[in-house]
Amino acid sequence: MRSRVRGWRWQRNPLRRHSDVVEAWTVLVVAVLLFVVAPLVGVAAGLRAHDQASALAARARAARHEARAQVIGDPPRRVSAAEGVRQSPYRAQVRWTEPGKGTRTAWARVPAGTRIGDTVSVWFDGQGRAVAPPPNGTAVWQHAVTIGVCAAGGAAAVVLFGHAMERRIALRHRMAEWEREWAQTGPRWNQPRT
Repeated sequence: MRSRVRGWRWQRNPLRRHSDVVEAWTVLVVAVLLFVVAPLVGVAAGLRAHDQASALAARARAARHEARAQVIGDPPRRVSAAEGVRQSPYRAQVRWTEPGKGTRTAWARVPAGTRIGDTVSVWFDGQGRAVAPPPNGTAVWQHAVTIGVCAAGGAAAVVLFGHAMERRIALRHRMAEWEREWAQTGPRWNQPRT
C-alpha cells in the first residue's frame, strides 16, 4: 500500500534534492500565472479591444446613414428549404427618398425572403454606396470577449509551454544529480561482501 506525503518538497529531509525545491517553487509560480495572471491578461486585452471596437463603431455610425428603402428589383431565384441550402441575404435594387435630394435608387443587400414592395433598412456611406450596418453593442462585446478569451488562452499556453520546458530541464538536472550521487554510493553497494 502506497501513501503520499503532501508538501514533502517543502519539508526539510535528507532525501530532498535541490531539483525538488526548484520544482516546488515552479509549480507555485505556474499556478499563480495560470489562475491570476492569465485571466488578468485576458481582461486587459478584452477591455482594450472593447475600447477600440467602440471607437471604430462610433466612427462607422458617423460615416454612414440609415435609410428606409423599398425593394423595387426582382430578387434572385429562391432556393427551397427542401434543397437543403440555407437562404442568405442577397442584392436587390431599392428606392428611397432623401430630404432635399429627391428619390434615389441603388443596389443594396437585403435580408433573405424579402419581396418586391417590402421596406427594409439600408445603410449608405457618404458617396451613396450601400454598405454594411455599423457594429452594434452586441457585436462590440462579442469581439471584446473573443479577444479576451484568446489572450487568456494564449497566455495560459505560453505558461504551460514554459512549464513543460522547465520540467524537461529539471528532469535532466535531476538525472545528473542522481548519477553523481550514485557514483559516490554505488561502489559501496556493488562491492562483494566477505
